[in-house]
Amino acid sequence: MPPLCCGYLSQYTHHHLVAFLLTFFSYVLLHSSRKTFSNVKVSISAQWTPSTQNDSSPEFSPGERWEDNRLFEDEKEATLFLGALDSIFLFSYAVGLYLSGVIGDRVNLRYVLCIGLCGSAVVEFVFGTLTEWLHIYNIYLYCFLWILNGLLQSAVWPCVVAVMGNWFGKTGRGFVFGLWSACASVGNILGAFLASSVLKYGYEYAFLVTSVVQFAGGVVVYFGLLTSPKEVGLAMESETGLSPVETETDSHKPLMSDEEDEVEVEVEVEVYARRSHRVEQEDEPLAESQQAISFLQAFCLPGVLPYSLAYACLKLVNYSFFFWLPFYLSNNYRWKEAEADRLSVWYDVGGIIGGTVQGLISDLMGKRAPVLVLSLVLAMGALVGYSRSPNDQLINAVLLATTGFFIGGPSNIISSAISADLGRQEALRGSKEALATVTGIVDGTGSIGAAAGQYLVSLIESKLGWMSVFYFFIVMTGGSVVFITPLLFRELRDMWRNRRVLQRQL
Repeated sequence: MPPLCCGYLSQYTHHHLVAFLLTFFSYVLLHSSRKTFSNVKVSISAQWTPSTQNDSSPEFSPGERWEDNRLFEDEKEATLFLGALDSIFLFSYAVGLYLSGVIGDRVNLRYVLCIGLCGSAVVEFVFGTLTEWLHIYNIYLYCFLWILNGLLQSAVWPCVVAVMGNWFGKTGRGFVFGLWSACASVGNILGAFLASSVLKYGYEYAFLVTSVVQFAGGVVVYFGLLTSPKEVGLAMESETGLSPVETETDSHKPLMSDEEDEVEVEVEVEVYARRSHRVEQEDEPLAESQQAISFLQAFCLPGVLPYSLAYACLKLVNYSFFFWLPFYLSNNYRWKEAEADRLSVWYDVGGIIGGTVQGLISDLMGKRAPVLVLSLVLAMGALVGYSRSPNDQLINAVLLATTGFFIGGPSNIISSAISADLGRQEALRGSKEALATVTGIVDGTGSIGAAAGQYLVSLIESKLGWMSVFYFFIVMTGGSVVFITPLLFRELRDMWRNRRVLQRQL
């Protein structure tokens, strides 16, 4: 069982802290700008379907201006197109994740990360601000820009996870990555507050503020981020002063290993053999041990496929809250858009707490799947409860935070800690450069599920109503449980065997 968090945090230097903060805030800024689109959907819909019934729409005079501005006949058509834009973004984001993960394992991570941050900021400025200033309203232009935005944003997540994987090894990974993975939720909260604070001036200013801040963050990352401890002469965790057995066999071994526990004698023989060849290994070229694996090899690694499929179902639900929650609150309860934006942050607050707490518990247990399955089962109950929330902001906020705890927590764990586990497992001993590729596969598969879900959400809502949307979320959450169940049985069996071995030793 790993030591408590205070014990394993003491091994880190200020360089670890800088890497943690820079990667954390780079994704905070990315997600804050991504969240802007969902926070201003009501204003965009009103702008694209101007009528005298839209309080947020300006007066149009002469009539030709109204015709130029009108993209859709009514609000339902605009809602379907907003859902289509979400799906377009996520499909391109998914394709980009598969590619950027492979690129990240072969190109300097800092370059790829900077291009993703700065390029995405420029595209969002053009999409939300420049088109409004110039009064350019064109469906095909919006689709093109959102495809480009998805491709650029996809470069960020695999890179920041890979950098974190370089700086932080297996010891305490669940807690460290659980805390760090709150970056997306913190970004959602920041984006909601930034958007609501300037929304009275027009939705274009919400895009302006977040895109400028994101671009500045990309510049800071380019000049300040160190992608590996080796860049400052520090050793990776597997080369530090940890015990030999932990150093050589466990530091990069995932918690969801398919292999049974090895006999102690075999471990000692392996460690002795590696000790005897340490001098020869130090003289070998770094390129040999750091060679990147192929996309197909990464996809076939143990645990990658089931967790990818589970994340596809779970990310569909999580991103539906991300993209549609402010719109749902405003549309269903008739609350003001700024109020809905502020209230929606409670889902992210629950996700932050859930990811940290569940990551720490999984560290203490030494297993991930039992924690995830229990949380997801409780999430289905939380979804039932939230779907019946009364028109009361306090009760809604409590139910939102609870739902975020049980849905956002597992989502953060799979996308960060488990991706790092999978990218540092025993099968990769001769090739460590797989973390970005594996992260891209897991998150890319999740994004495909999320992309399909966003259009389905708008379609189900327009045909059957919001209650049917929540039933859809419950079914998809159950799908995540189904895909993780084989791993759950394997980990429970391993825990039972380890317990019996300990009892025999006593």
